[in-house]
Amino acid sequence: MNWHHRIFGPLFILALGVLLYLRERKSRRLHAEAHAEADATAPAMLRPKLRNRGAAIGIGLAVFYLLLFRALSLAPPFVWDNKGGPILMSVGFLFLGPFAAGFMTVWESPTDEPWSIKTWIFAPWIPILVNVILALSFAWEGIICVVFIVPPAIISASLGGIAAGLLARYEQRRLSRRTLYSLAALPLLLAVVETKINQPLQIRTVDTSVVIHAPLATVWQNIERVHAIAPSELRASWANTIGFPRPVEATLSHEGIGGIRNASFERGLNFTETITDWVPNQRIVFTIKADTAAIPTTTLDEHVTVGGRFFDVLTGEYELHTLPSGDTLLHLSSQERLSTDFNTYAAMWSDAVMRDMQSNILYVIRNRCEQQTTSVAKLAAASSTATSNQSQRR
Repeated sequence: MNWHHRIFGPLFILALGVLLYLRERKSRRLHAEAHAEADATAPAMLRPKLRNRGAAIGIGLAVFYLLLFRALSLAPPFVWDNKGGPILMSVGFLFLGPFAAGFMTVWESPTDEPWSIKTWIFAPWIPILVNVILALSFAWEGIICVVFIVPPAIISASLGGIAAGLLARYEQRRLSRRTLYSLAALPLLLAVVETKINQPLQIRTVDTSVVIHAPLATVWQNIERVHAIAPSELRASWANTIGFPRPVEATLSHEGIGGIRNASFERGLNFTETITDWVPNQRIVFTIKADTAAIPTTTLDEHVTVGGRFFDVLTGEYELHTLPSGDTLLHLSSQERLSTDFNTYAAMWSDAVMRDMQSNILYVIRNRCEQQTTSVAKLAAASSTATSNQSQRR
């Protein structure tokens, strides 16, 4: 989708938000007058409606504010430079923006009675959820990014709501509208600054292992090349459910150091794996390079593309050990690179995704090896039985 197509939705909603905001601003004076009249004439009937109207103002402003953030990320300069990703992967967007939106929700919601602490916490979730629904409806984000964004966003929004509630309860002077909007602009400015700063680099290792009831030689044959994987061979995977492609196969150009493994996944995601260490029946080590030029834009969200600005997989390693029982212990590890302003949080998701995908591959290898071992054992038993019967006839 071209940048001008992607920016149309946010700008249209922003324009609508501006009109609604101006309309609400013009009617605030009338609202205050109606509020006073309601107290004198029919408080029991009118107050709930006025409270709801006040809450809608705060929520509407917060929704508008978050849409402004997204529109900024889709502005031409940022689309041309890293496709807008840096702003949406910034501390300003993920943490400070939702905090400001939560603060607005509570602070800009005039009510007859103070909101409870419970409302401070949960009311700020509404503008976050509205923006999530819009992002999915207009395909601004995929499920992967939504799952990644929502936890810090709702926590930050709740903290903003609590801050506004406490300030309103214990501080007699209200912030001027100019002061409030100046503070709300700080996350936007910080997000822009973050696009010009190199994010901290972190290299992480994810280890997975499985015990396979099969001899070492059988396991080796199933890891040097992974033949086409049928969907029925894969277990249920939450990473696949939220949008990460499933593994398809891994081919090998030739055995030994310098050999090329081509690992392919669904929807055109391919990796070139160059063998750097090869010890038969013991270990395979390889570098990993994503074919980023060939990855369709619909395969992964641009903010989590493998080989992109924020995330990459660097190396992989299979290691085999024979256990005293005759079974084989198979290790699969990978190194990944994170480059975000919040690597600690991002690592929780990247590690979990890599572990889930590696476990799925090991699941396929284990089942294949054990099925082959069982088949060989049955053939051997049948052959032994036939030999024994022939001997008895003689």
